[in-house]
Amino acid sequence: MTRTNLRHLTLLAILTALSLVMAYIHIPSPTGFLTLLDTGIYFTAFYLGSTSGAIVGGLSGFLIDMLLGYPQYMIHSLIAHGAQGFFGGWTGKKRVLGLSLASLFMVGWYVVAALLLGYGLGAALAEIFGNILQNVFGMGLGFILYKAIAKRKL
Repeated sequence: MTRTNLRHLTLLAILTALSLVMAYIHIPSPTGFLTLLDTGIYFTAFYLGSTSGAIVGGLSGFLIDMLLGYPQYMIHSLIAHGAQGFFGGWTGKKRVLGLSLASLFMVGWYVVAALLLGYGLGAALAEIFGNILQNVFGMGLGFILYKAIAKRKL
């Protein structure tokens, strides 16, 4: 393993851990919880790109469900937040499309997850507004953090 790969893996581990810390700030909801996890995912996607955003998003979503006692959502969070990080990392002319897809995929996947887990259509629909709010807030705060860090050229 080269030094560059080791440095990048270490950075991904640190960003995953920081995303988990942010996710501990959470509000319970009818089928799970709302959290600041998206801030870490979007920051990583903006700063390091799609692949890193997908890794940190999927891993941190998976782990926070395990740590907060929602194991039934672990695989769903891996998929939803992994895709969110991947699409959120698109750059250039694809940035707006990527952020739209990141939002739609994350919110939509949790609707499907609630239905698959047997919570019913009412609970699935009740989660939409909170997930949109979580996503938009995370996107905005992640972008602000990205701009602040990018100026420092770390």
